[in-house]
Amino acid sequence: MSGFFGVASKKSCVLDLFFGTDYHSHLGTRRAGMTTYGQTGFSRAIHNIENSPFRTKFDKDLEQFEGNLGIGCISDFEAQPLLVHSHLGSFALTTVGRINNLDDLKELCFKNGMTHFFEMSSGGINPTELIAALINQKASILEGIQYVQEVVDGSMSLLILTPTGIYCARDKVGRTPIIIGEKDTGYCATFESSAFLNLGYHHYKDLGPAEIVFMSPEGVEVLQEPGETMKICSFLWVYYGYPTSTYEGINVECMRNRCGEILSTRDDHTDIDSVAGVPDSGIAHAVGYSNATKIPFSRPFIKYTPTWPRSFMPTSQAQRNMIAKMKLIPVQELIKDKRLLLIDDSIVRGTQLGETTDFLYQSGAKEVHVRPACPPILFGCKYLNFSRSSSEMDLITRRVIKDLEGENVSEEILKEYADPDSERYQKMCEEIRRRSKFTTLRYHRLDDMIESIGLPKCKLCTYCWDGEE
Repeated sequence: MSGFFGVASKKSCVLDLFFGTDYHSHLGTRRAGMTTYGQTGFSRAIHNIENSPFRTKFDKDLEQFEGNLGIGCISDFEAQPLLVHSHLGSFALTTVGRINNLDDLKELCFKNGMTHFFEMSSGGINPTELIAALINQKASILEGIQYVQEVVDGSMSLLILTPTGIYCARDKVGRTPIIIGEKDTGYCATFESSAFLNLGYHHYKDLGPAEIVFMSPEGVEVLQEPGETMKICSFLWVYYGYPTSTYEGINVECMRNRCGEILSTRDDHTDIDSVAGVPDSGIAHAVGYSNATKIPFSRPFIKYTPTWPRSFMPTSQAQRNMIAKMKLIPVQELIKDKRLLLIDDSIVRGTQLGETTDFLYQSGAKEVHVRPACPPILFGCKYLNFSRSSSEMDLITRRVIKDLEGENVSEEILKEYADPDSERYQKMCEEIRRRSKFTTLRYHRLDDMIESIGLPKCKLCTYCWDGEE
């Protein structure tokens, strides 16, 4: 994933931009950048943040920045914001999204006169550079953004910094959010609404799907009205959104509490000593479960937060597994001889939660009952880069289904595995339980999870669970 923050202020934007961007650090661990525009023109810095946090890397750069307009980003892939000079003038660009038809769009740019793209160290091209090239094929920035919304297969939200203000454009069907904040001195645009709370902004508006606005220190001008169709990613609430953030009027922490409460309604609670959540995102789900059932909430392991990042971030699976193990420290007095009910936000590959269960048994747990806060993930996300899975066979569900059904599995059979009332679904869950050595396993049902969020299913993307686009 990635996150961004933009400021259009009547005074210096630098500190608001610095702290607002830093509040997106949970969304990426590889690259970060800041760009401002002031009397001396554009100023930019981009740093590798793999081994040092955003604040440490950018604190020394603050003196070089000046101006009342700026954008910043945290990225888990490409270096950005990019500075561009074209027939449309000079601008800086940062994006959040995923381009599935990148090769086709690259060839389209070559066909229309583009001569080259700069190659990244990975051998590919920078997707944000491709978006800039597409924008520059049109007669205005607005037309260029509209063209991007038309031709990109996947998702794309973006901020464009110009000498007079910032264009903010939400993905065509709103898979990711852009939220506008307001205070006396100006406006900000952000992925995470919580990023502006301590900076004195209050909520001004959520951009709708495909909505495009121009944000200046004096106001926010709507250039394209929002579309009717929305497919916002459900995982914003279940997993990767920050607990203090609110999307579409629904707070993440409140949703997770409600999720745990609804999850508890399908359980018999007589044989559980305590409820625990896998840190960090599983904790709020567990609190909701505990509050609803009156079963004590406990923290049988504590995440060592000073140094360990979110475990899905490193490229190497072995490194992710090692981090998942090293960052959890047991409280053996809360584990020994206990029957624990453990809630995690999801099961993707199954490796980490299986190792966590082993860790609890080795620490003396009598039973470990597992309740993921979302349904079984059956389809790899093709709209956002929320996981590092390179193949659907990375998913524990698909490996189990392959063992049960063979190599070629039809869409009809996969739909049966997505149906919590089917025999195939029950067999899959039992096999996952057996392999992971859980005492019991019961996933959140999709209909219950949608109820937990509180939006109609037609406004949510649930592709990874049911394959419906």
